[in-house]
Amino acid sequence: MSITSDEVNFLVYRYLQESGFTHSSFVFFNESTIPRTNINGANVPPGALISLIQRGLQYKEMETHLKEDGSEVRCAAPFSLITPHVCQEVEPTEADLMEIEEECTVPSENVRVLKGHNSEVFLCSWSPDPKSSVLASGSGDSTARLWSVVPGGKGKSTKSSVLQHTSAVAGEPNKDVTTLDWRKDGQALATGSYDGIARIWSSKGELQQTLQGHQGPIFSLKWNKAGDCLLSGAVDKRAIIWDAATGEAKQQFEFHTAPTLDVDWRDNTSFASCSTDKLIYICELGNDQPLKRLEGHTNEVNAVRWCPGGKLLASCSDDFTCKIWSATASTPIYDLKEHTKEIYTIQWSPTGPGSANPSLPLRLASASFDATVKLWDPETGKCVHTLKGHSDPVYSVAFSPDGRYIASGSFDRSVRVWSVASGQLVKTYAGDGGVFEVSWNAKGTKVAACQDTSNVVVIDLDL
Repeated sequence: MSITSDEVNFLVYRYLQESGFTHSSFVFFNESTIPRTNINGANVPPGALISLIQRGLQYKEMETHLKEDGSEVRCAAPFSLITPHVCQEVEPTEADLMEIEEECTVPSENVRVLKGHNSEVFLCSWSPDPKSSVLASGSGDSTARLWSVVPGGKGKSTKSSVLQHTSAVAGEPNKDVTTLDWRKDGQALATGSYDGIARIWSSKGELQQTLQGHQGPIFSLKWNKAGDCLLSGAVDKRAIIWDAATGEAKQQFEFHTAPTLDVDWRDNTSFASCSTDKLIYICELGNDQPLKRLEGHTNEVNAVRWCPGGKLLASCSDDFTCKIWSATASTPIYDLKEHTKEIYTIQWSPTGPGSANPSLPLRLASASFDATVKLWDPETGKCVHTLKGHSDPVYSVAFSPDGRYIASGSFDRSVRVWSVASGQLVKTYAGDGGVFEVSWNAKGTKVAACQDTSNVVVIDLDL
């Protein structure tokens, strides 16, 4: 499409005429090239110039407020032809939120409930093998289960294998399964229990190793990337690296002065740990002293996570803050202070350098007892989006494998799926129990959620 100067001149001339500027229109008509054109004025409707400018302004307004995912910014600031536009985003009304909820609700035929546990289900995690449809769950009934989730939605049968965590002491009651983690190839599952014992199982549920060494409940258990070592952290203040092939402890780390709440590998030999003692240690296999001691939190540190590239470490605490640390410094790069209550967990997106999605920007998600999830830009330390909609503490967040969506689970009994780019709600599911954990399958087509009702829910998504 093109527009000529003759056409613009004629529209200006007609505008001057219609606005009563008789002298100006006469002068403009004779000084421009209008008399020498073949434009038929009868074909030009009244008010054509104003109509054209209005349409162009509307298009520019839509273009300015359109986000990458196609959603629109709700803006209260007027859009002017002359002055620069500065957006004033407005919060959606309660009626708007209800309408969004209805549009985003997952149909019941896309939800199936897995029954088998007889106590709260604290944990769930899909096998990372894209060819597998196995979901692991861990419960307060002293069992983990492996569910073979066949394709389809509600009404499809699902088989499960029961992984018993019986007490090692005769007469002792069985204990909760407190943590679980798949080996990166999906061929082995590690579980930790309240009895202080870690176990390694095959992908079919066969017990392969029993790891005994902790003197209290295991709170965190992680495979390294190579799959030859396990790392555990427990209430006995220790972190232990285990040889997965033999079940023997390779090294014990006793730096914390209070229970170790979380551990996370940086690479195959180094890791971070955090504790109720408010401290974080970075340690390495074969080194008797910590590489770094990170101080700064003023209350217990609930979780630590290395970014995909291993250069940044994130931590979250009951002091209402998250912190982002460099692997080479002892003070935080950023102190993220926008939450108003305790922060239970954090997760890095599978994006940015060192990830499977390097072209997408890296994001950090934090889930809080203030019922919100926040997405942070680690390059600037700024909050990109605050995801509001939950009405109770958020216990779990998980990014989709492609990094474009994030799921959150809350004790308000709902699971919500959001767009990472826009922060908009895209799917929601309301169940009958508080949600402890959410997990995406390797293909990014399903989200599992475990509840305090003893059920596990599998949600088929169409994104």
